[in-house]
Formats: sequence, structure tokens, C-alpha cells
Amino acid sequence: MNDKSLFRQDARVISLVGLAHGTSHFYHVILAALIPWLKPEFHLSYSELGLLMTVFFVVSGVGQAMAGFVVDRLGARTVLFSGIALLGVSAVLLSSAHSYLQLMLGAFVAGCGNCVFHPADYTLLNQRVSKARLAHGFSVHGISGNIGWALSPLFLTFVAARTDWRTALLSAALLPLTVLALLVWNRHALRPEPAAVPVAGAAKVAADSPFGFLRLKVVWLCFAFFLISAIALAGVQTFAASSLVSLYGMSLAWATSAYTCYMIASAAGMLYGGFLGAGSRNHDRIIMLAFGTAAVLALVLAAAVVPSWMAIVLMGLIGLVTGISGPSRDLMIRGAAPANATGRVFGVVYSGLDSGLALGPLMFGALMDANHPAGVFIGIGIFQALVILTAVGVGSNTRVVAVPKTA
Repeated sequence: MNDKSLFRQDARVISLVGLAHGTSHFYHVILAALIPWLKPEFHLSYSELGLLMTVFFVVSGVGQAMAGFVVDRLGARTVLFSGIALLGVSAVLLSSAHSYLQLMLGAFVAGCGNCVFHPADYTLLNQRVSKARLAHGFSVHGISGNIGWALSPLFLTFVAARTDWRTALLSAALLPLTVLALLVWNRHALRPEPAAVPVAGAAKVAADSPFGFLRLKVVWLCFAFFLISAIALAGVQTFAASSLVSLYGMSLAWATSAYTCYMIASAAGMLYGGFLGAGSRNHDRIIMLAFGTAAVLALVLAAAVVPSWMAIVLMGLIGLVTGISGPSRDLMIRGAAPANATGRVFGVVYSGLDSGLALGPLMFGALMDANHPAGVFIGIGIFQALVILTAVGVGSNTRVVAVPKTA
């Protein structure tokens, strides 16, 4: 295959997988976006609404670990198609709900659909994308997730405000239906036969031992990495804006714009991180520097020693440096994956992400209830600093083979 054909193949696979991942993240916040409509409709407390989202992430986290085994056995393409279909089904179920129990069922089905994406996505990227562009593939994968997070509340609130929440959810069901049709149309690009050479530096696990990778210390260090970093991310996503209002006396609109700045900068950081990660052998060191910087900036925000406009800038800088670490993070974990166990490894370690997103809001919510808004940023900084320890552990156990830069 010549360079031009290989480039087209890589671009197609990266685009298709990125589109699927964006759909997954779009569904992460479909319930949160509709809280102003669901709360009075079903006479629910905020705790009951929060439980719906906890169910989603708990089911997704547990299912993600199991989905990795299914990916390695049945193939990533088949599993990815089923997950996208389940997301569409969940939106239809939620739109027709007339009780809290039915909302819970919809959240459960959505979690089942969401659990397949990371093991399936990363297996496809590792199999179908050339080494030279793999870091860029991970970069696009992360950016597409951020886009999904950003577009979901805008779309759902726009439709719900002009019609009703049921119509908004039915409209949301069209997204996975359209994406699934596009993926099926391009299914040959996602065929299960690997096109990329297996990672030379990966640990080896016996073919007759499907659970053998669980004995590897590095796998659990990667799980801890995601669990800890996700707790910090949950603090940013859920209570950073409220904390900024209390600490700096800024309006909610300005505090929300600080979070928007964080998300935009994070996407830009991921784009740059793809170039930085390509050709580097020291992905753990990139991660350590990024999260060390983020932790310091979070503590500065907690101290409230800067003017309010600077707080918005610091939020953007935190997003930028953590975004830069994204592609290096995925390349580091790829280097820890045993041969022929990519789906299982990514499934288990990424279940830490959902676990952290489920635990984080409870922890930071308790700080806000106790009237400790500075504690939110202190906690974010502490967990970001703890991420460094896990990166050191992973880096000392495995070194990723350098990914050559594209010409």
C-alpha cells in the first residue's frame, strides 16, 4: 500500500472511530442537560436525579471491563455497532418514560451501550491505523469526546425549550441511528483483520489465559491512573463553576464561561498532544509535567489570590495541559497492553474512568454542602498530583516503543 492510500485509510478509520466516540460522550450528559424539565415532571430531588447518572456510569464502568473480553473474542466492529444501537434504544426508552423506574431503566440501557466504546475504539485504532499516525488518532479520539460533551447540552436544551423534553430525547436518538448507518456503510474500513504491527514492547500473556493480563501490576496502575484523574475531572465538570462563584464573586455566567474555556483549551491541548506524543519514548514524563502543572494551577485557584478574570485564564490553562497529556496517556497504556489483549486491557483500565466520574461528584458535592468551595480546587489539585505517582509506576514498568513522526 502506497503512502497516499495508507493516509486515506488512516484518515477514514480515525474519523469513523472519532465520530462514534463523540456520540458516546454526547450521551454522557443527556440526563444532566434535561434536569430543569425532568425534576418538575417527575417530582424528583437532586439526589434522585444524581442517582440516575450514577447508575449510568456504574453500569458503564462494570460493563466496560467485561466488554473488553467480548471485543477480543467477537471483534471490535461488531461490539461497537451494538453499543451505538443501544444508545439509540436508551433515548427512545427515556423519551417514553412515565415513572422514575422507567427513567432508571433508560439510564441502565444507556450505560450498557456506553460501556463498549473505549475497548472497541482503541482496538480499532491499534489494529487499523499505522504507527506513524496513531498518536494523532488518539488525539482526534479525545477531541471528539470533548465535542460530544459540549454539543449535547446545547442541542437538548435548544430542542426542549422549543418543544418538550420527550421530543428532545427522540431527536437525540437520531444521532446514533445516523452514525450507525454511516459506520455500516464504511464497515470494510473497520474490518477486524489487524493492519498495524503488534506493539513490540508490550507484555506477553499466554493465549490460553484470557485473565492472565490481570496479574500484571502495570494494568492496575493504569486503572488507578484513570480512576484518580477522573475524580479530578468530575470536580471540574460538576462543581468548579459553583466554586468560582463563591471564591471570586463572579456571576454564574462568567463561571460557566470558565468551564467552557477549560473544555476548548483541553481540545486544543489534545490536538497539540498528538504531535508531541508522536516520536516520543517518554509519554509518562509528558503526563507528569502536564498534571504537575495542572495541580499547581488548581491550588492557585483555591487560594483566590488572583483577580476573577485571571481565574478564567487559569481554568483554560488547566484544560490545556491536561489535554496535552491525553494522547501520551493512551500511547502509554497501549505499551502496557499484552499482545492480543488490547480490548481487555483498555476495557479494564478505562472502567476506572467511569468509576471516577461516579465517585467524584459525591466527594466534591460534600465539600460544597459543607461550604468549602476552596476545597473543591484543593481536592482537584491533590488528585491531579496523585496521577503523577501512577504515571511514574507505569513508566517504570514499561517503555512504549517510539512512534515515528509522519513525513
